[in-house]
Amino acid sequence: MKKLLLIPLILLLNFSASAQNISASSIALKNIGWNLKLTDLPDSLESVKLLISGEDYSQSINLNLKNGAADTSIVIAETGNFDLSVEGFPGLQSNIRILPGILSILPPLIAIVLALIFRQIIVSLLIGIFSGVLFIYNYNPLTAILKLIDTEIIKALNDESHIQILIFTYLFGGLIGLIFKSGGTHGIANLITQFARTRKSSVVSSWLSGLIIFFDDYANTLIVGNLMRPITDKMRVSREKLSFIVDATAAPVASVFIVSSWIGFEIGLIQDGLNAIGSLENAYDVFIQTIPYRFYPIAMLIFVLMIALSNRDFGPMYKAEKRAVDENKVLRDNAEVASEINEAKDMFGNEDKAKWYNGIIPLAFFIIVTIVGLIYTGIDALNEQGISDYSVREVIGNSNSYVALLWSSFTSCVVAAVMILSQKILTLKETVDAWFTGIRSMFYALIVLTLAWTIGSVTQDLNTADYIASVINEAVDPRFLPVLVFLVCAIISFATGTSWGTMAIMMPIVIPLAASISAVNNYSPADTTLILHGVISSVLAGAVFGDHCSPISDTTILSAMASGCDLMDHVRTQLPYAILTAIVCMLIGDIPTAYGFSPYLSILIISGVLAGILFMIGRKHNYVPTEL
Repeated sequence: MKKLLLIPLILLLNFSASAQNISASSIALKNIGWNLKLTDLPDSLESVKLLISGEDYSQSINLNLKNGAADTSIVIAETGNFDLSVEGFPGLQSNIRILPGILSILPPLIAIVLALIFRQIIVSLLIGIFSGVLFIYNYNPLTAILKLIDTEIIKALNDESHIQILIFTYLFGGLIGLIFKSGGTHGIANLITQFARTRKSSVVSSWLSGLIIFFDDYANTLIVGNLMRPITDKMRVSREKLSFIVDATAAPVASVFIVSSWIGFEIGLIQDGLNAIGSLENAYDVFIQTIPYRFYPIAMLIFVLMIALSNRDFGPMYKAEKRAVDENKVLRDNAEVASEINEAKDMFGNEDKAKWYNGIIPLAFFIIVTIVGLIYTGIDALNEQGISDYSVREVIGNSNSYVALLWSSFTSCVVAAVMILSQKILTLKETVDAWFTGIRSMFYALIVLTLAWTIGSVTQDLNTADYIASVINEAVDPRFLPVLVFLVCAIISFATGTSWGTMAIMMPIVIPLAASISAVNNYSPADTTLILHGVISSVLAGAVFGDHCSPISDTTILSAMASGCDLMDHVRTQLPYAILTAIVCMLIGDIPTAYGFSPYLSILIISGVLAGILFMIGRKHNYVPTEL
């Protein structure tokens, strides 16, 4: 009987403890507004008094209630630990730490500076993350080290979409390994080289080979450089020109194609940024929508084709081409060239059994299954919402891109393995080894991606974007964010030599920043989306700039080595082209499209301007065409 009498009391206590609630961030910044919510207070109350107390600080704020709840922004002009309570409700208590705003930008800033100095992105990211965790856990270095491992990194991995991206990236790496070892990549390139019969066609064929081997930038540089070098040498094409073409069709191609070794990394960063601002947009859909706004890689691909077709060059590249044509010296005297690339031998696989369909069919299968998966999951999601009339855009927007990519990458691996075994190209053991070789090639990327998620989470906890927005809000028009982001990312990627590291550092900052500044300026949802997509595309495009032309970039180095070119000769001759293209893209692409100008018209105008400059200052090479 006594137990029965206690039941109503227990239920009442539980209800009271769980019903009324005061919630606020655990960390906020000085003079930056932070959200506070009160819920389930008596409906009869019109207002309550919030008490804020700290060492030598006290403040009371009257909060108006609506239906027993309040949701407001609070600003504290001091730093330290503060207790929060509601007068008349002793059970409603919380606390918050207010940090100096400058601390919030130190983690990404430290990561950038260390990357510039040491050019080691993993170490730089780790130290940047550690500094942020140090601030979060009250400046205790031992606690920060332990929490970095057992809390922050685990938190970054404890997300279904993150796990899906990691598995997809591994599987796609395995697919690339199978295509390499089967000779499929070499077979694809062989389709193009048969058309290289003249000097112009050999240059165009090099460009086309770079486009066709779109699924991985490393494969692109190693395959195209080694494959085309004997042909372009015979046609008196300078090694500088070949390495430029190889480099300009490596990262630029892989970064914009909807199927490549980059896609999982890029979508993962976009998804995390969208989650940080509470956006429900589909990351894969956003990835596709931003492609027309990635002016630099698209313009570079077009510019290379213009140079190839017009047979015109300017600057150091013209001198190199003139030397090759007039003196039959594809290399300058005393050039330092790496004699061998061990990785290239592994990439080529079975050259004697190289068949184009061993590369095309698995990749075509990947694309088809991805599209089918997007349609299936999109329609399924719409049906669950009770929507029967929908457009293609709505289907893609509601699809589960991660599931579709998992399906396509796994089934494509199976198709590639079956083709290899059925043709007896490799044994079962060699096939499995090739798959694991491809998986291992993605390990570095996945470490960087995990650390990118982690530093993104840390900067979100520290309200980094809010602080930056408060500093630049009055100084920068939001419409200029895309061009500024491109410029900053181009500088960072050139100085560090890493596109993925640049994306990892910048993406978690710029997405919340764009959303915050757009909200402060009362932008409409359409304009906010335009700015948001603009900064995302600028990060992806600006990061490619350094990957393409930095002397310490891995693809720049591999392009020079695979093409048999002196590294600094390669950098010196292609840099004027890269800088010119970047400037034109910023002026005609990033700025006007932020005001609503069509990106497709921007690309047309950019192409026209680059063509005009090439024909005005470029000079033709006087040569006698040579047939193979």
